[in-house]
Amino acid sequence: MNATSPRTDPVRSLVDPPADGALAVSYLRVSTREQAERGGTDEGFSIPAQREANNRKAEQLGAVIVEEFIDAGASAKSADRPDLMRMIQYVKANKVAYCIVHKVDRLARNRSDDVAIHLALQQAGVMLVSATENIDQTPSGMLLHGIMSSIAEFYSRNLATEVTKGMTQKAIGGGTVGKAPIGYLNIRTTDELGREARTVELDPERAPMIQWAFKAYASGNWTVSQLHDELTSRGLTSVPTPKRPGKPLAVSSVHRMLINPYYKGDVIYRGTRYAGSHEPLVPPEVWYQVQSVLTAHKSAAEATQLHDHYLKGTVFCGACGSRLMVSNAKNRHGNVYPYFVCSGRHSKRTNCTRGAILIEDVEQMIERYYERVQITPAHREALGGMLHHEFDRLMAEETDELGQLTANRDRLQGEQERLLQAHYADAIPLALLKREQDRILGELDQVTRRIDAHHGEYADARAHLEDALNLLANCADIYARCDDTNRRLCNQAFFTKVYVEEDDELRVEYQRPYEMLLDPKINGNALNWAQDSKKARILANDSLGKGSSLVPWVGPEGLEPPTLSV
Repeated sequence: MNATSPRTDPVRSLVDPPADGALAVSYLRVSTREQAERGGTDEGFSIPAQREANNRKAEQLGAVIVEEFIDAGASAKSADRPDLMRMIQYVKANKVAYCIVHKVDRLARNRSDDVAIHLALQQAGVMLVSATENIDQTPSGMLLHGIMSSIAEFYSRNLATEVTKGMTQKAIGGGTVGKAPIGYLNIRTTDELGREARTVELDPERAPMIQWAFKAYASGNWTVSQLHDELTSRGLTSVPTPKRPGKPLAVSSVHRMLINPYYKGDVIYRGTRYAGSHEPLVPPEVWYQVQSVLTAHKSAAEATQLHDHYLKGTVFCGACGSRLMVSNAKNRHGNVYPYFVCSGRHSKRTNCTRGAILIEDVEQMIERYYERVQITPAHREALGGMLHHEFDRLMAEETDELGQLTANRDRLQGEQERLLQAHYADAIPLALLKREQDRILGELDQVTRRIDAHHGEYADARAHLEDALNLLANCADIYARCDDTNRRLCNQAFFTKVYVEEDDELRVEYQRPYEMLLDPKINGNALNWAQDSKKARILANDSLGKGSSLVPWVGPEGLEPPTLSV
C-alpha cells in the first residue's frame, strides 16, 4: 500500500492538511497483544492515553496531527514494525514538521535502531518530539535524547535477562514454560489471598487418547501415519481457543508428540532438561520403548517405497557391507523375478562384484537360520539356571553399593544447590550453568534410578530374561507362522544386521540380549554349569539326606561365573 493513501487502521488520517501551520504525525505503540486488548476494546487502555498526551503536545507546538500510526502488540526491541516503517515512508513523501511520540522508548529500545530512526526523520526534515520528555533539537535536548535511548535499551536488555532468569527458575522448579502440549491444559487459579498461580493439569478429554497412542505405538504394530489416522477417527483435535476451533492434528504433530519427553515427566528449557512437577502421562519405560520403535522403523526403512520388502533394512551385502536393495527383473516372456542386489555395486560407490540373489532364497536362508539358533528345552533350562544364579550373586553384593549410591546422590544434590546459588549471585554465566546442570542431572538420574531399582531392576531383568529365553526356545516356530509385518519385527528384535555372504551363508549381528544368550562361550559355560550343578546337588543330597537349594557356584577349574550387565 502506498504510504500516502488514505487509511483508517492502524494509521489514522485525522484531518485534511491545513493551508498553513505546522503538520505533525503521531506514533503510538504498546508492547504486547494483551495490552492492546485490555479492557475489552480494540485499543485497550494505553493507546488512548498516549493519543491524548500526543494531542496536547501538538497543541502546545501549534501543530496539527494529520496522520496517526499505531503498532499494537509490537516490541520496540526491533525496528521491523509495520506502522513505524509506513510512518518513515510517509514523512519522506509528505512535508511534515514533527513526529510526536509519548516517550522515546515507544520508538526504540535499541540504541542503534534509535540512531537509524532519528537519522531517517532528520533527513526528511522532521523533528522528533516527546510528549512527556524534554527532547528537542537543542544540545541539551539531544543529550537527554541519547541518555533516554540508552536507558531504554538497558531496560529492554535487563528485562529480557530477568525474564529468562525467571523462566529458568520456573523450569528448575519443575514448572511448565509456555503452553503445555496436547493432553494437558494450562490452568490459572487464585488462592484465598488473591494471588494468581499457573499450573498444568491433565486434559480429561484428550489425555486418555494420548496415553493410548503411546502404548499402541510401543507395541510396534503401528506406523505414525496409521496412528494419526486412528487418532483422527477417535476424534482427537487440538484445544480450541476463542478465535480458533479445534482441528485434527497433522502427521508431523503426532510424530513430535511421540518424541516429546514432557509426557514422561521432563521439562526442557533452552536445551536443558529438568524434572517436571506435572503428572506424567506415560511411564518412562513406555516412552523409551516408543523411541526404540521409532528408531527401528527408521533404520528398517519403514516408509513404504517402490519394491518394498520386510527384509529391507535388515539384510546387507557380506562382501562390502552395503545395504541390499530390491530389484525386479523381467525376462523376455514378461515374468518378473524379485532380486536383492548390492546397493554399493548398483550405485558404483564400491568395487563390489556380488551378484544378485533371489529374494526367495534369502527368505529361506533366514528361516533356516532361526532353526539353527532355536535352543532345546534342556539348553534353555541350563542357560536360565546359570543366569538366575548370577542374578542371586549380584543382588547379594548390592547392599554395600546402595550405601555408596545414597552418598553420591546427597553429594550431587548439594553440588546442584551450590551451583544455583552461584548463578543467582552472577558468579557463573548461563552457558556454564547449562553444561553443569546437564552433567549433574545426568549423573543424578543414573544414581536415582539405581537406588529406586535397588531390587526391582533385578526382578524386571529376570522377567525380561525369561521372555527372551522363551522366544529363543520357540523362535523358528514363531517366525514360520508370522506374516510379513511381524517377521520384520522379529528380525528387528533379534538382529541389528544380517550379512549375506558370497557362499550364501549368513553372518549376523545380534540385538541385546541375544548377543549374550547366543554367545558360544556363554552357552558352553551354561552346559558345564548345569552338569556340575547337578553333581553338586547329588553330593549335597547324599551328605544331607535331603534336597538343598543352597548350592554355591560350581564349575570346572578356572571357569568364572558369567558377568551380567543389568
